[in-house]
Amino acid sequence: MLPYLVSAIILIGLPTIYVAVRYREYRKFLAGAFFVSSGMQFYFYLANIPIPLLWTTAVQSPRLSAVRGTIHFLLFLVCLYFGWFFRKRRSA
Repeated sequence: MLPYLVSAIILIGLPTIYVAVRYREYRKFLAGAFFVSSGMQFYFYLANIPIPLLWTTAVQSPRLSAVRGTIHFLLFLVCLYFGWFFRKRRSA
């Protein structure tokens, strides 16, 4: 399973990072996506709901949902800061 995860990170993660660094609007989109994801993960943790992983017999524990929610919230803050939501664009 580890080789599949590493290859997925390389094939999907690296182009996403490249686009996020180059385009401000993409960082704004990622901020919103991370905010929603962190909220869902915290809800799963607080409601004590285990999440089954597709096509496997594995189950994500509510404690892992709390960790993922924290990580996604931190990524939300980073994307929000670098997305410059609170600054106006400079006029040319």
